Amino acid sequence: MMGGLFDGTTRMSLNGQPIYHYGHVASYASRSVVPASCAIPIRNDMNLRTAALIGCSVMTGVGAVLNTAQVPAGASMAVFGVGGIGLNCIQGGALVAANPIIAVDVNKDKFEYAKQLGATHCVDASVDNPVEVVRDLTRRGADYAFVAVGVADVIKQAWECLAPAGTNVLIGLPPTGSTVTFNTGSLQANEKVMRGCKYGSARPRDDFPRLVELYMAGKLKINELISHQYTIEESNEAFRALAAGEVARGIIVF
Repeated sequence: MMGGLFDGTTRMSLNGQPIYHYGHVASYASRSVVPASCAIPIRNDMNLRTAALIGCSVMTGVGAVLNTAQVPAGASMAVFGVGGIGLNCIQGGALVAANPIIAVDVNKDKFEYAKQLGATHCVDASVDNPVEVVRDLTRRGADYAFVAVGVADVIKQAWECLAPAGTNVLIGLPPTGSTVTFNTGSLQANEKVMRGCKYGSARPRDDFPRLVELYMAGKLKINELISHQYTIEESNEAFRALAAGEVARGIIVF
């Protein structure tokens, strides 16, 4: 996550300053050198611009549902945060026939995307109390809640909307040092589960080809996620729009 190689160093520098790999500046290079274990073959007729999204948001969101939580058909789920990862949690729920699938966000402009990908209900958290709405829609609370934003207060909301024996899956990354407090009685008496999710609990060599096959079969929507395309010269605008919550998913085209 820090952008160094296995030995902690980087292979490039500029004016004496390291140029970091992974999710840093090196991510926007037109060519990359990766370990052989990270080069995953996929079928030749897969569009590479579409495939680019599988490597991060699709794998993380869909994987959170299929791999991490292993949501069964008919289970109720709420997704807090309808960005690139949250949208893929929603369509992961649709893949396994979860019901209802409730999308929660403060930006109602994202709800059209959420509905396209399988959300049965949408909650504007800037207007309504999502805990009350989710519990009302599910009658007893959600079986699964997925937190796809890095906000500590939202983690608590997701926890409070759970049904007995419900599972809260944490995907978003709050700032380092953030804490969340909750009533421990709900953990013990109601047998709730709090668990983390890193990269959709992915097994890339198995999961990437599997997601490609789902897309090619028309069961996984990826192109519908792309709301904006940018050139490399428009990278700063891409980051601005992302931070402002104006995009579902943007891609940079070289």
